[in-house]
Amino acid sequence: MDVHDGAELLRGRDMANGYFTPFVEGIIAGEIDLDTASIKVALVRGYTFSAAHKFVSDVTGAGGTINGTSAALANKTVTGGVFDADDTTVSATASAVNHGLLLFQASAVTGGADVAASAQRLIAWYDTGTGLPIQPGTGTVSITWPASNPKILKVG
Repeated sequence: MDVHDGAELLRGRDMANGYFTPFVEGIIAGEIDLDTASIKVALVRGYTFSAAHKFVSDVTGAGGTINGTSAALANKTVTGGVFDADDTTVSATASAVNHGLLLFQASAVTGGADVAASAQRLIAWYDTGTGLPIQPGTGTVSITWPASNPKILKVG
């Protein structure tokens, strides 16, 4: 994905980038649906990745501060284990350093309005790669997902 000036990010999974274990379990149990539910991305600072975290409230409870969230990702596709969607933007509400990207299911599995943070399911965390962590001022941060695999994410 590209952030700000088009710097390439996350061609591989390294360092603290990763999927949350409950995400994989949620896919198998039918509690997460990437192409039906509302999927969003947030700028988060002050968070140390834990694969065991399950909900957005786990991130904020572990010291993470959300500094802006995208609208629901549009034109989502799931093909061959690869999840993709249109590029998006996040409006940063504070000028601060060292933000990672948090991908999460904001709605119930069937879609609709956002649910409480204690029910929003975590999917993936990205804080390592070219252009990461993000150093936004206030204003809009553009996120361009990779055009080739792994796109937003690949499962399997």
